[in-house]
Amino acid sequence: MKQLATNDKAIQFIGKDIHGRKIDLNDYDGQKVLLTFFRVATCPFCNMAVQELIKGHEALAKKGIKVIALFASTAEEINKYAGKQNPHFPIIADPSFKIYKQYGITTSYGGMIKTMINPVNVFKAMTSGFFNLKSMKDKPIIPADFLIDENQKIIKAHYGKDFGDHIPVSELLNY
Repeated sequence: MKQLATNDKAIQFIGKDIHGRKIDLNDYDGQKVLLTFFRVATCPFCNMAVQELIKGHEALAKKGIKVIALFASTAEEINKYAGKQNPHFPIIADPSFKIYKQYGITTSYGGMIKTMINPVNVFKAMTSGFFNLKSMKDKPIIPADFLIDENQKIIKAHYGKDFGDHIPVSELLNY
């Protein structure tokens, strides 16, 4: 899987969000988009990142940044876990990994171990209210974020190094 880089054209896709609505990246032409790929709906690190995006929603909206999130889980799983946070942005279920593959999202047992040996990360996950051992049996998908400009060009491609490695909202607000 080829990873995308700054100045690459965003890869077009059509998916369905967890409420059954069609999400077509082409419909976001002329808008800034944060395309964010998470692991699975039970992942506590992912749920903490969703929480950060929810808290930063108003500031992101003022900057004109729309968020589209993806999980490698079914819509039912997402609604049961991450979706219950009622985010202000669409979440696409991609359990077949189709869109993930298009964007070069990878799995890494090294990234999983890096996450698990960091006591600060583990403590945050265990006290977040999102801790769930179910996510440990799932593939060690490493998250990624893509900031896409109004012309559908990637202005920042961020491939995470561990389960919780996303672009912080504070950094997104600088674009």
